[in-house]
Amino acid sequence: MLYHWNHLDWNFPDPNMKQAFETGQKWKHAMPAGIKVDQQGNTYVSVPRWADGIPATMNRIVIKNGKPLLEAFPSWDWNRPGKVTVLQSVLGYEIDERNRMWILDQGKIAYSPSPDGSQKLIIWDLNTNQLLETITIPNEIAPYRTSFLNDLVVDNQHGFVYITDSGNGWPDHPLDGGIIVYNMKTKKFRRVLDKHFSTQNFPGFNFDIDNQTVFRHKPIRIGADGIALSADRSTLYYCPVTGRNLYAIDTFLLRNFDTPLKEISHAVRAVGSKGTTTDGMHADNRGNLFYTMLEGKGIGVYTPKTHQFHKFVSDDRMLWVDGVAFDQKGSIIFNNNRLHQMFNSPQTIDWSYPYNLIIWKEFVGPGVKSYLYAR
Repeated sequence: MLYHWNHLDWNFPDPNMKQAFETGQKWKHAMPAGIKVDQQGNTYVSVPRWADGIPATMNRIVIKNGKPLLEAFPSWDWNRPGKVTVLQSVLGYEIDERNRMWILDQGKIAYSPSPDGSQKLIIWDLNTNQLLETITIPNEIAPYRTSFLNDLVVDNQHGFVYITDSGNGWPDHPLDGGIIVYNMKTKKFRRVLDKHFSTQNFPGFNFDIDNQTVFRHKPIRIGADGIALSADRSTLYYCPVTGRNLYAIDTFLLRNFDTPLKEISHAVRAVGSKGTTTDGMHADNRGNLFYTMLEGKGIGVYTPKTHQFHKFVSDDRMLWVDGVAFDQKGSIIFNNNRLHQMFNSPQTIDWSYPYNLIIWKEFVGPGVKSYLYAR
């Protein structure tokens, strides 16, 4: 256990900001989502703005008086809500082998439609602490009303980025899940597998955590969410949250923007059931795929060579394990955030409990790193 909180707190630059955050109890919807570690050993946390009042959506952990606090990254100005050129709501991001952060901005705040220009990829150089590029994701690729840009993987060897759009950005509306492919060289996007069965929710799907049905009175529907790229960059894996299947497709089909959409649709492979619904995924440099287990309260591993799924680590406190990444020193880093309790109505969290939100570390083996470091 690296860090834990009863609720998230920030290293505020202004006492008035801190007072507004605390008196308004905005921390009740401040949910740590993606966890990453850079080459200098800094730990980052995304906190999506699925409700109003989130101080900063992209953050770095700092220690103040022995307590872990969040600090806006790359700055407070870069996290200003309502300014579409800066970060609005971040869920997924990646830190590549060149120590560059690829930040996926959902654009929308509290499920309002994404304003024009707010959906984007921000590339930030962590070595020089400078902006490298801003890439806008247009409405025709990720519809501003329905899109829910979730997570991404980066392939610098071939020059592509793959993004999951869960399609649940418009509550009480049919899903519009899909996969988005970005070509770094041509600067063009393509949307594939739009509303494909593999990027949608499984019809009528419900699941339990601790023998309690998640969102019993209004079951969630989340399409393509978890995404992972194999170490040899040849296979893209993905999965919905509301379903247990793992899906795969050959990336050479996706890298060629002339491949007919119908051919891509027919090329999807159902790898099999993970035996649990999953949020985040991450592949290592040895061909294994690590996935979060919501029902299993932990982390599981899929080994393509043997086509086997098995449990890696579990703990009763791992309630809604969200993101998983590598520290490049042989360990995985992951977090749990009680999403199913935090966004339930009414909330079912004891906010005095010191282990509501946890960042974990678990050793995998010497030499084990992210897929990004595979050669």
